[in-house]
Amino acid sequence: MPPSPRNGSATPADDDTPAGRAAGLARTREFFGVRAAGWDAKFPDDGPRYAAAIAELALRPGDSVLDAGCGTGRALPPLRAAVGPAGRVFGADVTPEMLAEAAARHPGTAALLLADCARLPLPDAALDAVFAAGLVSHLPDPVQALREFARVGRPGARLALFHPVGRAALAARHGRPLTPDDLRAEPNLRPLLDATGWRLVAFADTDDRYLALAERAEH
Repeated sequence: MPPSPRNGSATPADDDTPAGRAAGLARTREFFGVRAAGWDAKFPDDGPRYAAAIAELALRPGDSVLDAGCGTGRALPPLRAAVGPAGRVFGADVTPEMLAEAAARHPGTAALLLADCARLPLPDAALDAVFAAGLVSHLPDPVQALREFARVGRPGARLALFHPVGRAALAARHGRPLTPDDLRAEPNLRPLLDATGWRLVAFADTDDRYLALAERAEH
């Protein structure tokens, strides 16, 4: 897999400006747009890991859930199965080509939104859960995105930050070492979640998955 536009380290300083965030989104669209059609073929065995992570969200029939950075929509069918026909499933992604693949592969499964995850076209307190797979390292502004997830989450809403392999395995895949400023590391992630309206309740970072589960603060 080629290197991603971000490598999971702390947000570069220039990304904290509007111009930097816009440039980051443009790099993300460029990177994923040309890879959308063949993306799922690169990772054919990830389905069970997605399903297991979604199970830990403890979704209930009738819940409303967002797949943030949904890509080709691999998480959409298990999310739909978890909330049932009475629930609502949204998929948001900033790359049109990825959303086109999701729409073609999973028609009628979710309402698909072409949107920056830091500026979602959803009302306050609309969701019971947010699922974000492989997203955090591609966000130009992770702080704003986590705040936005808190805004659209109801009190007690759940957040899952997931990747089907752990940080060390992913770093090895990209041919780079882990660095102390990786925002997905538990010592960095916990205060980041605390500052953005979330409370980390479970954390796993093993060879075969990364999963950080958080709950929306009640206030």
